[in-house]
Amino acid sequence: MRNKTNIMSKTTAVLLPKSQEIIEAVGEQIKLARLRRKFSGEMVAERAGIGRNTLISIEQGKPSVSIGHYLNVLRVLGLEKDFLALARDDELGRKLQDAQLSTKERAPKRK
Repeated sequence: MRNKTNIMSKTTAVLLPKSQEIIEAVGEQIKLARLRRKFSGEMVAERAGIGRNTLISIEQGKPSVSIGHYLNVLRVLGLEKDFLALARDDELGRKLQDAQLSTKERAPKRK
């Protein structure tokens, strides 16, 4: 009898050039934060529960790395609260929401 295994295919996000620049900047900022703390790559990787190559990929801003791994590295560096700043000030979303508040609900149909 053969064992059936569920194999997940690994896909890499395709990013527009500006988005790629942003994730590379995040990786560089993570690397600089690690170096300012004088943490070795091996130590950060171990404490984050990832391999050294995954940490290198994070510091290079590779989109193939799980966002959870990015968060674990930020936690090791004491920067996990920075993650909460993502999309915090959604000015466009609030404007769109406010524009829709003026619509009136239809009255129920008569029988």
